[in-house]
This record gives sequence, structure tokens and C-alpha cells, in this order.
Amino acid sequence: MRAGKLDRLITIQRASYVDDGMGNQTPAWAKLADLRAQIVQASTEEYIRSYGASDDTVIIFRTRYFPGVKNEDQIIYAGLEFDIKETKELGRKQGLEIRCVSRP
Repeated sequence: MRAGKLDRLITIQRASYVDDGMGNQTPAWAKLADLRAQIVQASTEEYIRSYGASDDTVIIFRTRYFPGVKNEDQIIYAGLEFDIKETKELGRKQGLEIRCVSRP
């Protein structure tokens, strides 16, 4: 993995759940790491849902290996929040490929 291709900055956040005073658990997002990444693929798809049409942006990021990234985490990129759908280890802990979908 060449450092020159890692031209984007992403932030990985992890949720901790806190009581909102009414018995509900709400997520409080805390920064886990700032990583340099490459966009491998980016696409936007339109879906018809029960509430109408919506667009989903799917982005695949490639970054250096960072242990402990989970599907429950989220990525912040360009001011937008993305849910992590899949992580793949590249090589023997050489890199990490993270597939994300934008939040509606």
C-alpha cells in the first residue's frame, strides 16, 4: 500500500450508550481514530422504500491496518456519517478495507 494513495482523512467513532433520563439508551459517539485512507469505490444508488425514494451512498475505504474496527462503529468522512457494513483484512494485517453506507 503506497502512502501517496492514502489521500483522504476519515474518523472512526465508537458508540457508548447513556441513559437519557427517561429510560432510553442513546448513543454518545467518541472518536476512536483518525486514519488516512484511499477511496476504492464510491457509488450512489436509489431505492424505493415504504416512506418513498431514498439515495444510499456506498463507499469502500482502504487504509492501513487498525485493529478492533467493528460493524457497530461509524465513519465520518467529508462531514457525513457512514455505517460500517463490512471490514476485510488485506494481507497479514497489512491493510483494512472498510465498506460503508451513508445514513438516511
